[in-house]
Amino acid sequence: MAAPAAAERVRSGRAQLGEIELAYDVFGDGGRPLLLIMGIGAQRVFWDDRMCTELVGAGFHVARFDHRDIGESSRLDLPVPHPGKMLALRMLGRVTPPPYTLSDMARDAAQLIRHLGWGSAHVVGTSMGGMIGQHLALEHPDAVRSLTSIMSTPGGRRYLPKPFALKALFMKPPRTPEEAGDSVDTFFRTVGGYGYPHDSDRLRAIGQLSHQRGVNPRGFLRHFAAIMGTADRRPAMKGSRVPTLVIHGTSDPLIPPSAGRATARLIPNATWLPISGMGHGLPSAVWPTVVSAIARHAERADARATV
Repeated sequence: MAAPAAAERVRSGRAQLGEIELAYDVFGDGGRPLLLIMGIGAQRVFWDDRMCTELVGAGFHVARFDHRDIGESSRLDLPVPHPGKMLALRMLGRVTPPPYTLSDMARDAAQLIRHLGWGSAHVVGTSMGGMIGQHLALEHPDAVRSLTSIMSTPGGRRYLPKPFALKALFMKPPRTPEEAGDSVDTFFRTVGGYGYPHDSDRLRAIGQLSHQRGVNPRGFLRHFAAIMGTADRRPAMKGSRVPTLVIHGTSDPLIPPSAGRATARLIPNATWLPISGMGHGLPSAVWPTVVSAIARHAERADARATV
C-alpha cells in the first residue's frame, strides 16, 4: 500500500473546457487515476482532505473538482427553473428541458479526465455525482475504468425522498459562514442516518469554508433542474459494460436504498454493497469501509481489463 499523501503533494488547478472552467485539486503523485464527483450544490471540499489522503494511501492518484455553477468553477448566466414545478412535472412523467443536463455535467467530467492527462480514470460519485458517473459510464465509456455509485439513483419516478429530507435539502440559503456551517451540520444530522457518529465539527468547518469560497444558490437550483430534466437512465443502464460498484446506506431518507438496489440490478455484473445504518452522507467512521471497497473494485476492474 502506498504511503499517505503529504500536504505539499496536493496541487490545485483550473481547466478551461470550452466555455466552462472547472477548478480542481489533485492529491498524490501516482497510482490509479481516480476522479471524485460530489453531489448537488456541493463543492469539492466536501470530499474531505483526509478521505482523499486515505484514497492516496490505498493506491490512487486522486482528483476532486467543483461542478459548473458552484464554488470556484464557472458561474453561468442562465434561467433558474422553479424547483417545485420541475418536481411536479417529473412526478407526472414529464421532462422539461433544463438549462443544462446531467449529460452536460458528465461531459465536463470526461473533459477534465483528458485535461489531467489520464485518458481514463476510476470514477466515484455520490448522490448527484453518482448520477453523473452513470452518464459518464454510458456516454463516455472509454474514459471510465470503473464506476462506484454511492447513495444515488438510476432515475425514474419511484425513488422518492422522505418529506423531511427534501425539506432539509431546500433550507434557506445561509448569509454568513457561521450560518453555512450550521446549515451543513443540520442537513447531515437530519439525513445522515443513525449508524455512525455525527461529525459536527468537521461538517461545520466544511460549510464555513464553502461559504468563504463562494456560494451560488442559483447554481444549486440549476443542478436540481438538471436532475429533474434529464431522461430516465434505466433502459440504457442494462447495456452498460463499465465495472460498477453500488454503495448505499440502509438508512438513507433522501435517496432510498431501493434506488441503489435497482442500480445494481440494472447494470450487468454490478456489485451491491449496502452499509447498515449509513444515511445520506459519508461520516468519517465509514471511510475505511468505503475506501477499501473502492480499492478492491478498482483493482479487480484493472485486472479484468488486462486479461
